[in-house]
Amino acid sequence: MPDYSDILDYLYALKNRGSKYGIERMRLLLEALGHPERMFPVIHVAGTNGKGSVCAMLEAVYRDNGYKVGLFSSPHLVHLGERAQVDRQILSEAEIVRYTEQLSSIAGELGRRDPDLHPAFFEFITSMAFLRFAELPVDIACIETGLGGRLDATNVVDPELSIITTISLDHCDLLGDTLAAIAGEKAGIIKKGKPVLMGKLPLEADAVVRRVAKELGCKLYAITDRFPDETGLPQTNLAGGFQRWNAAIATYAIEILADRFPVRSTQALEQVEWAGRWQTLELDGRKLILDATHNPEGVAVLKQNLSSLSEQPIIIAGTLGEDRAQSLMEVVAQYARELYLVTPKQDRATPTSFLKSCLDRDAVETDLSALFPKAGCCAVGEPGDSIVVTGSIYLVGEVMERIQGVRSNDGGRLQDKV
Repeated sequence: MPDYSDILDYLYALKNRGSKYGIERMRLLLEALGHPERMFPVIHVAGTNGKGSVCAMLEAVYRDNGYKVGLFSSPHLVHLGERAQVDRQILSEAEIVRYTEQLSSIAGELGRRDPDLHPAFFEFITSMAFLRFAELPVDIACIETGLGGRLDATNVVDPELSIITTISLDHCDLLGDTLAAIAGEKAGIIKKGKPVLMGKLPLEADAVVRRVAKELGCKLYAITDRFPDETGLPQTNLAGGFQRWNAAIATYAIEILADRFPVRSTQALEQVEWAGRWQTLELDGRKLILDATHNPEGVAVLKQNLSSLSEQPIIIAGTLGEDRAQSLMEVVAQYARELYLVTPKQDRATPTSFLKSCLDRDAVETDLSALFPKAGCCAVGEPGDSIVVTGSIYLVGEVMERIQGVRSNDGGRLQDKV
């Protein structure tokens, strides 16, 4: 029987084949598995930003009200099993081994029929989640899309509710270079006759979602109908005004589904666990803030959060992609007392030399081993300082590994190539 390291090597080889955008392989794989995705109710969530937070909020509320809840999200921060949680218990190494063995035999048969039909890495992980949710079984699953919506591997579910959180320009090479085109891809998760909830969208994107919902005979709910302005937004422990809008989306979704999934209280919105989203920790006498800020819309939120700090922080930044780098550097340059530039351990990571070329101020090019030399230790700043780590979610995950003293075998090398 293969051990966990053998399974990781197999999954790593899948990842190195690259991403395969489309859902036909996923459909064939699930058909061979007996369609586990049909064995539990689903809330399906897409959007440029906020989809993971909304899923985490929905999970927290339903679990607090006694439901057994599945949560599928990506990418992971430290361990691969974070992607498929049940009541916030991650997929264990033994489960990953068992599911991979089950999936690999079917995948091999599909690949023998046609090499292009062999499932890709993300399809494997998504299928593991569906198998786990079906086996237990969960009462409801909150499923976050990986990329886009229409051709995402998760878009094989028939949801109780589809949610589109936000629309902005990101992954333009795959999703289109206009808000309307991207909205069309995200709206691909809408299913005939099933309700749709949309967040605050730009007018161009709003029109597309409304058109698709109408064409498919879906009842459309808009967050601004339920919460016209910021005054009545729900409270949440997750920091930032945008998280209150995410909490509003989660609240409205729970109301829409109240007949089938009644809840007594939504107080769990103030106890949501969602690491790496303006997450504040104490480290070596310093306040350490971890914030995944991976696109221009997220950078705008980062600017709001940085401006709310009472003192200038030390900032550690690194990201993927030159467009993202330029918008990130523009903001961190304004607010950092000291600025450290690092390169995440990802193929598409932006070199620190490019980050520095975007600046008109001093910055130190370094690596995480120099900044966080061992668990519980921070080599920059002094006790009492605030330190913000921002940019790629992969960078945040690497920092979490270092400060926790974790050397996960499955962390960085099993991240998605998207």
